[in-house]
Amino acid sequence: MFNKILIANRGEIACRVAATAKRLGVKTVAVYSDADAQAKHVAVCDEAVHIGGSAPRDSYLRWERIIEAAQATGAQAIHPGYGFLSENEDFARACQAAGLVFIGPPASAIQAMGLKAESKRLMAKAGVPLVPGYQGEDQDPALLQREADAIGYPVLIKASAGGGGKGMRLVEKSEDFAAALASCQREATSSFGNDAVLVEKYVLRPRHIEIQVFGDTQGDVVYLFERDCSVQRRHQKVLEEAPAPGMTEALRRQMGEAAVAAAKAVNYVGAGTVEFIVEQPGGYERPEQMKFYFMEMNTRLQVEHPVTEAITGLDLVEWQLRVASGEPLPLQQHELRIHGHAIEARICAENPDNNFLPANGTLNVYGLPECVAFERGTVRVDSGVRQGDAISPFYDSMVAKLIVHGDTRAQALARLDEALAQTHIVGLATNVQFLRRVARTDAFAQARLDTALIQREQAALFQQESVGLPLAAAAAVAQTLLRERAAEGADPFSRRDGFHTHGVVERRFAFEFGGAHAKACLTYQRGGTLHLALGEGDAAVAGPLSFTLQGDGIELQFAGQRTRAAVYAQGEVDHVFTPRGATQITAIDLLAHAGESAAEGGRLTAPMPGKVVSFAVKAGDQVAKGQPLAVMEAMKMEHTIAAPQDGVVAELLYAPGDQVTEGAELLKLSAA
Repeated sequence: MFNKILIANRGEIACRVAATAKRLGVKTVAVYSDADAQAKHVAVCDEAVHIGGSAPRDSYLRWERIIEAAQATGAQAIHPGYGFLSENEDFARACQAAGLVFIGPPASAIQAMGLKAESKRLMAKAGVPLVPGYQGEDQDPALLQREADAIGYPVLIKASAGGGGKGMRLVEKSEDFAAALASCQREATSSFGNDAVLVEKYVLRPRHIEIQVFGDTQGDVVYLFERDCSVQRRHQKVLEEAPAPGMTEALRRQMGEAAVAAAKAVNYVGAGTVEFIVEQPGGYERPEQMKFYFMEMNTRLQVEHPVTEAITGLDLVEWQLRVASGEPLPLQQHELRIHGHAIEARICAENPDNNFLPANGTLNVYGLPECVAFERGTVRVDSGVRQGDAISPFYDSMVAKLIVHGDTRAQALARLDEALAQTHIVGLATNVQFLRRVARTDAFAQARLDTALIQREQAALFQQESVGLPLAAAAAVAQTLLRERAAEGADPFSRRDGFHTHGVVERRFAFEFGGAHAKACLTYQRGGTLHLALGEGDAAVAGPLSFTLQGDGIELQFAGQRTRAAVYAQGEVDHVFTPRGATQITAIDLLAHAGESAAEGGRLTAPMPGKVVSFAVKAGDQVAKGQPLAVMEAMKMEHTIAAPQDGVVAELLYAPGDQVTEGAELLKLSAA
């Protein structure tokens, strides 16, 4: 076993690797950029070395600086984590040349599996089933169009050097192919420095099932069963689980043996994942008819590896360290067993209701469920941030991974919902409530899985309010009263038990909730009773309001509803979390807001810091509402800016390639 390793990554995976290393008595060295000087992964490692600027190309992708840091600190090996340099064969070779162990597969295996087209040709020779498609070297757009037409639509265009859903486009008809190809190549060049693509048939009702494999330096390879990663948005995984629901023992063995054959074909060492697209020709109820096709091999540890750890009781990072140090695999195939069911939810800083737009900001509140790592039947959180940390635009939007385990899938689902309800994040938008809604759909609960689940269930997933105005307003009022009661020298008339010189005292509130305004009247009655009236006319809700402080939450009862709520005030906004969901309600100071004019129109601003990729219009063009105007790139993804209304482009304020800050006005749009 090594004495000291350097972790060439950041965030939760760097913390994850450091945790296992510490348990094994292995010293760790962190590397960090300017933006990560105070990051959690720097704090949890034994040493840390600064390697450059905030942008990945100035730090985490500068492998020469990373190797220098390893040599300077006496590290014997480098763990690349995932992303960044984890699948870079040049980096793996450079580590070897510098006398360092690369904790991953040989460079030759990375190279063989790194290009999707090359890996598919290799798998064809090995007899692994492939999806019909084109993986040729000729990248002439006209040829690619003809190949797509011959395959038949819908087709997928994929960056040959891609991964993580980047550089991928679904094309449903021939006339859309050229534009989709250009966008895919642009994103592939930006993310991977290689614009080569492949085109393949889009499998209907597809499931994304992957097999975890492990090889050692003695030539032995095992598979640690499968994970279902079918629930995706924008071709990126949202929920992952193990084992795959509905998997038959015969299919599990066939897929596992195919994955082992794929690994052995490239003399694989370490952790890897062979990914398959699985067709369901007989529908969700006929799993015995499922057919699988090789998709790609990820030559690294996967983000979703904790669900495999949960059902096997194994630590895959420990396996990585042992195998990389020359030890044989800790277990053979016949010794591996599946225990129970595990689900992982990726908690990301993004706004699902706004096309999953990435969010930046500070984690003003970062409350997580209680967890115990590496034990089955529990909740586990893998995170690389702490309360008060910032989520920057330089890196991936993932905040944490929430992993639950139960004896059955139903138990795991119940535990997932409870754990998500206990996850309280304030300061930036996240997908936590969206994850709860996905897991609550009948389709997911009954394991009717395919990669179109989110699209198919969108009516139940987006623009939903799980906590209505009555409870949100009651929670905000209760929190205000509790805050005033705790404040030194509080006005006695603001207290539930305050002294009154006459029978009834009224207090008025105004709120903004769900884009609409609401008024409330709180009445202090004799004996300390509170009565809250919300709204007017037929929409009015009124009744006694009672609440008590219980730990860090409020036991609340109003209008026939009783719940436990946690309320976090951020300026005028109260963030309300309840077992049924979470919401935001804004308190309005009627005097401060009196006479305020309507918001200015005719502007289009950058929704986040990023780079202007292109404009689809020029000054003087007449545009219609919803028409694409510009493309921005941020957090490694492209985002289209559309016209909010009909109008005429008055002026473009930036040029392609310009970096812009959040809120920067990109162009001016005047009325038509």
